[in-house]
Amino acid sequence: MAGSSASETFPMPTLIPLGDSSFLVRFGTTLTDDANRAAIAFASALARAPVPGVLEVMPNLVSVLLRYDPCAATPETILGEVRLRLSGLASDKRKPHGWTIPVVFDGPDLEETASALGMTGGAFIAAHNASPLRVLATGFAPGFVYCGLHPQVLVLPRRMAVRPAVPAGSVLFAAGQTAIAATEMPTGWHVIGHTDFNNFEPTKQRPTRLTAGDTIQFEAVR
Repeated sequence: MAGSSASETFPMPTLIPLGDSSFLVRFGTTLTDDANRAAIAFASALARAPVPGVLEVMPNLVSVLLRYDPCAATPETILGEVRLRLSGLASDKRKPHGWTIPVVFDGPDLEETASALGMTGGAFIAAHNASPLRVLATGFAPGFVYCGLHPQVLVLPRRMAVRPAVPAGSVLFAAGQTAIAATEMPTGWHVIGHTDFNNFEPTKQRPTRLTAGDTIQFEAVR
């Protein structure tokens, strides 16, 4: 495990070898706004200036996984290129795309979620939609998207019990984030509503519509 310096605006990342053909560049051990922005900026930097020998770049909430071809590049070469890009890391200059996503707040956990936060259902919906959220990451399941971060007054742990399946379009809430399920899947998040917005179209060349760094304004509809 080795550390590397980055721009003053970002947390210092840790470079972690994984097996014989991957590195994890981790900007934090917990989800923070700074760590997430750094992970997005680093993934964007790699897209603009790819590292020779790297086969895949997989950004997550606070880290970026690099999978490389060990026959095409040595670990030392990959690390050198990674450090070079980290040394000049700056905020992503791409203008974020803004989305308005309509939500029917009719989820089975809505009232329980609001009550746990000391709010009425209406007050929770108003607080939830008060400000735009950033797309923090996509993944976990096809088209699944994490949005955040909510203020501390809207932070609630995940459910103790996992639902075996929720339908595509389910709007989920937990851990200071809102998520959208694009496929049927199990979840331990609180189900607060549903949307017709579809973030996964597998027949298209770019199957997901939302990108990390985009902004989302959730809007309550009936």
